[in-house]
Amino acid sequence: MKKILVTGSNGQLGSEFAVLSSEYPQYKWFFADRNKVTLDDLDKLSIQLDEINPDVILNCAAYTAVDRAEIEKELAFTINHLAVEVIAKYAEKNNVKLIQVSTDYVFDGSSSSALSEDAETNPINIYGQSKRAGEIACLRENPNSIIIRTSWVYSKFGNNFVKTMQRLMLEREAINVVNDQIGSPTYAPDLANAMMVILESPRWIPGIYNYSNEGEISWYEFALAIKELGNYSCKVCGIPSSSYPTPAKRPEFSLLDKKKIKEIYNLHILNYKKSLKKMFV
Repeated sequence: MKKILVTGSNGQLGSEFAVLSSEYPQYKWFFADRNKVTLDDLDKLSIQLDEINPDVILNCAAYTAVDRAEIEKELAFTINHLAVEVIAKYAEKNNVKLIQVSTDYVFDGSSSSALSEDAETNPINIYGQSKRAGEIACLRENPNSIIIRTSWVYSKFGNNFVKTMQRLMLEREAINVVNDQIGSPTYAPDLANAMMVILESPRWIPGIYNYSNEGEISWYEFALAIKELGNYSCKVCGIPSSSYPTPAKRPEFSLLDKKKIKEIYNLHILNYKKSLKKMFV
């Protein structure tokens, strides 16, 4: 029985794999939080991987505090770059299948059309830089890896934009949401399912893939969709990013082109509104 190691087991994606795992009893699942797989202690990490001895690694763990990364650069790079390098080396040495999760934040946001996997990267914040460094290290140390770039992830688990909007729309009469950052959200269960489609496929084609739900929207439009589905009375006002300054710059446009993953793995990807409805069931 093959063993699947899921890192970041308490995060949004890792939590969704814990739910999904019951549909795949042919695997032995090992869910690792930051104590079982210590990404900020590289020596310990190598020992832990040897002890777990997985056949597959789904690396869902990351340093994702985008604004805090601006002052915790070393920690962000340790987790998102150096730990990924250790994992990739381990996977290469032990013939382990590795799927590494990455981000749309590897782009600078200057594009005006959907970004393919070979579009030029130019991250504009520390988080994006650390994730891009992790991508490079992953493919250098283990060319057989698969990297999935995703965007605007949300889930019933953890903290995310949808849950924040749901809370604020109950608490307040009006909220402001930026209307000049364009992309598409990703429902974490959809991403987990896509990763299992890849794992179950007879084809293992290494490299970078993009995945998000279908649609091209701003955060403001996303908030309006949440308001509509939740039937909230709160007024939602669109504002420019300049009116809501954050320590880390965000890409203005990071819509991902998903042709590659759809064609190679025959994936049907839902429109974001269809997936968002599942949050309200």
